[in-house]
Amino acid sequence: MAGGYTGKLLFVDLSTRDIREESPEDGLYRDFIGGYGTGARILYSRQKGGVDPLGPENTLGLVTGPLTGTPATTGCRFVAVSKSPLTGSWGDANSGGYFGPSLKSAGYDAVFFTGISEKPVYLLVNNGRAEIKSASRIWGKSTFETDELLQDEHGKAARVVSIGPAGEKLSRIACLMNHGGNAAGRSGLGAVMGSKRLKAVVVIGDREVALADAARTNEIKREHLAKIKGPGLEGFHHYGTSVHTAESAHSGDTPVKNWGGVGVIDLPDVSGLDREVMDARVANRHGCWRCPIACRAILKEGAGSFRYPAGTDRPEYETAAAFGAMCLNSDFEAIAMANHICNLYGLDTISAGTIVAFAMECYEHGIITGGDTDGIELRWGNPPAMIALLEKIARREGFGDVLADGVKMAAARIGRGAEAFAVHIGGQELGLHDPKFDFPFFRGTPTSAKYAMDAAPGRHTAGFGPTQFFGYALNSSGVCLHSNTLPGMPEFFVRFMSAVTGWDRSLEELLQCGERIGTMRHVFTLREGDNPIERPVHGRITGRPPLPEGPLAGVSTDIDGQSLDNLDALDWDRVTTRPSRRKLLELGLKDVAGELWPLRPG
Repeated sequence: MAGGYTGKLLFVDLSTRDIREESPEDGLYRDFIGGYGTGARILYSRQKGGVDPLGPENTLGLVTGPLTGTPATTGCRFVAVSKSPLTGSWGDANSGGYFGPSLKSAGYDAVFFTGISEKPVYLLVNNGRAEIKSASRIWGKSTFETDELLQDEHGKAARVVSIGPAGEKLSRIACLMNHGGNAAGRSGLGAVMGSKRLKAVVVIGDREVALADAARTNEIKREHLAKIKGPGLEGFHHYGTSVHTAESAHSGDTPVKNWGGVGVIDLPDVSGLDREVMDARVANRHGCWRCPIACRAILKEGAGSFRYPAGTDRPEYETAAAFGAMCLNSDFEAIAMANHICNLYGLDTISAGTIVAFAMECYEHGIITGGDTDGIELRWGNPPAMIALLEKIARREGFGDVLADGVKMAAARIGRGAEAFAVHIGGQELGLHDPKFDFPFFRGTPTSAKYAMDAAPGRHTAGFGPTQFFGYALNSSGVCLHSNTLPGMPEFFVRFMSAVTGWDRSLEELLQCGERIGTMRHVFTLREGDNPIERPVHGRITGRPPLPEGPLAGVSTDIDGQSLDNLDALDWDRVTTRPSRRKLLELGLKDVAGELWPLRPG
C-alpha cells in the first residue's frame, strides 16, 4: 500500500448493524486520490440511481485524502459525500478541524454508512475496532453538548463529528459539525445523517500515518513554510477569512440585500463588519490540526443584546456576509450570535443567512406578514428579528418549519410570488461571492458557470471546466483549499503527493486525476436526472437585468457562453452534457462509458 493511506475502508449498515472492512486495490487511490474522488467512485459503483436521499439505500461517506494527517501543509481535511436531500443529486461538504487526521490515525481512510438504525446510535472507532453504540442520552443535544458528553465518556483524545437538533429534524440545510466550529456545511448532509439516526462518529487513534519517505516529506514542508512566510500569511493568521468582509460589502464582491441591492447605497455603514471590530472581540487564535496558518479564532463573551458564550468561533467571511450584507445588517455581535446558533444546532450558515434574507424580502413585499412569521417584524437590518427567526429555523418551530429546507422549498410552500425572491441553483443557496465581480481568488475560472454547472451547484469554492482539474485533485488530497492561494502551489502539492505516497506523480497525472474526479461527480449527477445546463439560474446571479447603480452597474455575465465553451473543452455534449465515449475511455471509466454509451449489437 502506498504511503498516506491506511489501505482500509469501513462499511457500516445501520439497519443490520453489520460492520465490515475492505482493502481496495491501489488503483482506486491512484485514479481518484481520496476525498470526494474516492467517494464519488464508490457511490456511483455501489449505489443505484434514484434512491431517496433520506432513505436507507442512500450512502453517507466520511472520506480522508492521502495528505490528511501528514506533514503536508494544511493536511487536515475530510469530505462528507452523499446524495444531497437539498438538490436531489451529488452532494459533498469539506471540513477541517481534527476529525480527519484522527480517522486516519484510528486505522481507516473512510467510513461509509447505509441503512437506518431503529434507534439513535453513534459509531465508535478506536484504533482499528469499530462498534455501534446507543445514542439515546445524546439525541436531542446540541453539537457542543454532544462533543462534551462523548469526550467525557471516551477521553479528550476522542474526536467527534456530529449533528445537532437541525439534522435530527431532517432540515435540508443541516450540516455536520466537529471540533466546535468546524462544519461540513453544504448539500444538507446533516439531514442524511439524521435520517439514519446516526448522531455522531467518534474516532480515537494513536497511529502515525505511514509516509513513503518521511525525511523527504518533512524537508518539503520546511521549504514550503519558508516560502509562504510573509505579511500575507500573517494577515490571514490574524484575521482569517473575515479580513475583507467590510470592503467586500462595498466593492461588489458580496451580494447585498438578497442579491438585489448595492452595498454603497443600501448598507452605507459597514463599520461593524470591519476586521478590527471583529478582532477586538477575539480571545485567542487557533487552527486546525497542525496547520501553520491557524486562521481561526474564538471570541470573548458576547456584549450588548447578544450574549453568545465565551469560546464561540469567530465567523468566517461567508457567515459574516450571509448574516451581514445579505440581511443589511452591520452588527457584528448579531452575526457572531447567528454563527453560534448555527454551530449549536448544526446548520449551514450560508444557507441559513440566505433564507433569512429571502424571508425579509418576502416580508418587505407583503408576501408574508407578521401573522405568518409568528409576530417577528422581518425588516431589513433588524438584528433581533434575524436572530429570532434563525432560532425558529434551527428548531423547526412555527414559520421556521416552512423555511428549514432551503429557499426553493420555502418559496414553493409560501407561494404568492415568493419564487421571484428565491435565489438558488438546483435548490442550493449560493456562496457569497458575486460572479459579476472579478474577485482575485477566482480569476481564470468562469465563476457564474461554476455556480450552475458544478456537480454540487452554488459553490464559491468550485469551478467548471479544465481550470478546475487542479482544484478537484487538491480537494481530494486532504489539504485545505486555501493552500491553493499560498506561494509555490502547485509545485509543492506535486512534491508532497510524491513523497507521501511513494508514487512519482507528475502535475499532468494529477490534473488527469482531477478531470476523472470531476467527471465522476458529474455522471453521478446525470444518473440522478440532473442535467446542470438545464438548471434555472436566477437573473440576479448573472445580472439580468443588471444593477442600475454601484460598482456592478450595468455588469452581466455570459453564463451560457461560459458553459458551452467549457463543455467543448471537456468533450461533453452541449445539450445532454454527457461526456463522450472517447473521453470516458481515455479516463479509464469503461463501466461509465458502457452505461452512457451502450454498444448496439452488430
